[in-house]
Amino acid sequence: MTDLPVEIIRSDRRKRTLQADVIDGAIRVRVPAGLPREEERRMVEELVDKIRRKLTAGRVDLVPRAASLARRYELAVPVDVSWSDRQNLRWGSCTPSQGTIRISSRLGNVPEFVLDFVIVHELAHLLVSGHGPEFRVLEDRYELAERARGYLMALRHSGAA
Repeated sequence: MTDLPVEIIRSDRRKRTLQADVIDGAIRVRVPAGLPREEERRMVEELVDKIRRKLTAGRVDLVPRAASLARRYELAVPVDVSWSDRQNLRWGSCTPSQGTIRISSRLGNVPEFVLDFVIVHELAHLLVSGHGPEFRVLEDRYELAERARGYLMALRHSGAA
């Protein structure tokens, strides 16, 4: 599904914004006709990447995955876990008072061990609010925590997500 072809439709009516939809097995991107080609290429690439991440992210059902990880690592089971397109600076967030967790859709195509680490991180926040020693003990129950931290650090540094 993430290998969908991209069709660019230039419109004289569109002035400044781009719009993308998945239609008939393709990602159709509508762009202003007068947009300089280099700017068009960059903006289309960013939009298509976002669409592909969203499509990939939708394949993972986070609720049962988080419940399984919570049981395995003896953490709180969340009320709800969902993908979020609004998290551009964080990998995840939670609201302990409501028992809800949101995972950035930018993580839709990372390796499973990285996604699981972010979920465990947020599950730990359901019990401990800060990032102090008590929190780290809970987070480090995940045996690949250090490896996942390194992956996320490299991903952030590369600007790929």
